[in-house]
Amino acid sequence: MIDQLRARFEAEAPRGMAAGEVWIGDDAALVGVVPGGPPWHGEAQVLLATDLVVQDVHVDLAFCLPEDVGWKAVMVTVSDIAAMGGSPSSLLVSMAVPPGVSAERIGRGVAEAAAAAGCVVVGGDLSDAAVLVVSVAAVGTLDRTGPPTGPLLRSGARPGDALFVTGPLGASAAGLRLLRRRTAGGPHGGDPGSGGDPGSGGAGGLGLDGGEDAALVHAYRRPRARLAEGVVARRAGATAAIDVSDGLVADVRHLAEASGVGVALEPVPVAPGATVDEALSGGEDYQLVVATDRPDELLAAFAAAGLATPVPIGRCTRDPGEQTLAGGPLPSGGWRHAIGGAGARP
Repeated sequence: MIDQLRARFEAEAPRGMAAGEVWIGDDAALVGVVPGGPPWHGEAQVLLATDLVVQDVHVDLAFCLPEDVGWKAVMVTVSDIAAMGGSPSSLLVSMAVPPGVSAERIGRGVAEAAAAAGCVVVGGDLSDAAVLVVSVAAVGTLDRTGPPTGPLLRSGARPGDALFVTGPLGASAAGLRLLRRRTAGGPHGGDPGSGGDPGSGGAGGLGLDGGEDAALVHAYRRPRARLAEGVVARRAGATAAIDVSDGLVADVRHLAEASGVGVALEPVPVAPGATVDEALSGGEDYQLVVATDRPDELLAAFAAAGLATPVPIGRCTRDPGEQTLAGGPLPSGGWRHAIGGAGARP
């Protein structure tokens, strides 16, 4: 469907894609500022990204507080800016809110996430609806610190590039598993407990104690875009990147297909409490997969910035048909956003 819409939009576009622009097909778009218009923070181009959080497709209100939904809607959007190596500056937020759901509480989560991401909400829209929908559009920029570099694209990886991931995987999927287990049979759409602090990583009255389980639930309810990591990777000369939203195996395939390369993966880092399957096919971790032909420079740059050390997970190969994990076939799979709640798909 995306390919069909892309063809339609490009066929009807009043102008072609200018040199250096990036349209549909990557994590975010990169477009030129209208000639003659006011400067945008001194930049000639801006990054644009948008995403949706839809009740019963991307989020279940039995598992999340309204504040969590607002937070997640912002972070999933600015994560696409992170994957391009950019920094978000402004957000537009639109909410379609059903009866019984607090728009003010959703807005509280939006504001908290925007502050954490270093950007501001400058507008949006508000409507009634049968189900909750929160749509966020983000505007971002590429800084001009150091040598000029373009955005990180999915299509930039080359044979021989090393592949890294910015952190362990599977925490969000494991958190959802725990929430489902503890709310089995509970009323759909209920508040998961007003006593929990949505910013603390607790489970909001779902019977989860602190520690590992609470950390996993927090990873699901309050994901974090790896914005600093994307900027540092771009400055360090990375060749390509993608954020892990649909599961590692699915998103690595997206990167490989866009770049025309194969991938030979090693065992991947698994978050404490998660399973290997959740690390491979669970989505919504929003770690970054980074390709680079200068791995030592990447590691040094992350260390200099005080960021967690990226974990090597394999390399890009010359044969686009090669997709392996620890010498065997790379499993199929990915994250399914579906009615009744998201989950891993085979």
